[in-house]
Amino acid sequence: MAKSASVPVPPAADFEHSLDELEQLVARMEGGELSLDESLSSFERGIGLYRHCQQALENAELRVRMLLDPDAPDTAEPFEPEL
Repeated sequence: MAKSASVPVPPAADFEHSLDELEQLVARMEGGELSLDESLSSFERGIGLYRHCQQALENAELRVRMLLDPDAPDTAEPFEPEL
C-alpha cells in the first residue's frame, strides 16, 4: 500500500480555515440549540481555534518585523507610506 504524500497547507490558508470554523462554531453556540455537553465541547474547540489563530497572527507579525528590520526585529518601525 503506497503512502499518500501530504501537501503542506500554507499558513494563511490554515489561518483562514481555522477562523472560518471558529465563526461557524460561534454562530451555532449563539443559536442556543446545543446541549450543555455540545456547548462545552464547542467552547473547548473554539478556545483551541482561537489560540491557533492568535499564534498565526503573532507569527505573521514577527515575519513582517523581520522584513522591516532583519537586524533588530524588536525595534522595527511600521512602514509609513509617503502621502
